[in-house]
Amino acid sequence: MSFQFLSLEADAEGIAVLTIRRPEKLNALNQALIGELGEAFRQVAADGAIRVLILTGAGEKAFVAGADIAELARPNAVETVEVSRLGQETFRLLETMKKPSVAAVNGFALGGGLELAMAATIRMGSPNAKLGLPEVKLGIMPGYGGSQRLPRLVGRGRALEMILSGEAIDANEAYRIGLLNSVVPQAELLDAAKAWARKVIANGPLGVAFAMQAVDVGFEAGPETGMRFEAMSFGALAGSDDRREGLAAFLEKRKAVFTGK
Repeated sequence: MSFQFLSLEADAEGIAVLTIRRPEKLNALNQALIGELGEAFRQVAADGAIRVLILTGAGEKAFVAGADIAELARPNAVETVEVSRLGQETFRLLETMKKPSVAAVNGFALGGGLELAMAATIRMGSPNAKLGLPEVKLGIMPGYGGSQRLPRLVGRGRALEMILSGEAIDANEAYRIGLLNSVVPQAELLDAAKAWARKVIANGPLGVAFAMQAVDVGFEAGPETGMRFEAMSFGALAGSDDRREGLAAFLEKRKAVFTGK
């Protein structure tokens, strides 16, 4: 499928790069773009050759500067709920696709842009990145999952500090509080994201997928349920070809060749 606002490119290593291309609007999210993101996430999830997804924004100023305010101002209350749910459901596709993802935050990640980045597995930022949820400055609040994901990433107190003030923070502060996993010079950002992706790709794909699910189950249902899921997943992997290959490769002091089976 061809996209109006996105480009999706995958290489032979299994790394796909999804670039949001609306630079004249600082890559702001409109409903058409969100629809395209949903389709792109479904394509990546269904493509067995893709192991890791990298998201970034076109240009050097913005990852995603937020929602398209002109479009956001038009819906009535009922329609606004539908807008919120579409964004939440789309970003949840990214969060639950069972494949790791990296948000390469190459500039502004505000409002819906930060909400999108938080749905990724990890976040890397360039020094010029600015991250925040400024919705209260417009008399509204985060609507694409920001009120739920930010506290889980940085803690309740820091999340409320950011959400209620509406102020953005810079890349170094975002790294200090755990919102960014690393800060990388902008010219090296995509290469750094790909380097992390290659580390993941070297590992067993089933183990990676089950580990991601175990973390999510524990966060959502609590540690007791999470540990039960962990034990069941640990057992399920015992019958896999990947487990046999991984243990054999370790004992034979060679590189494992995983098949995802």
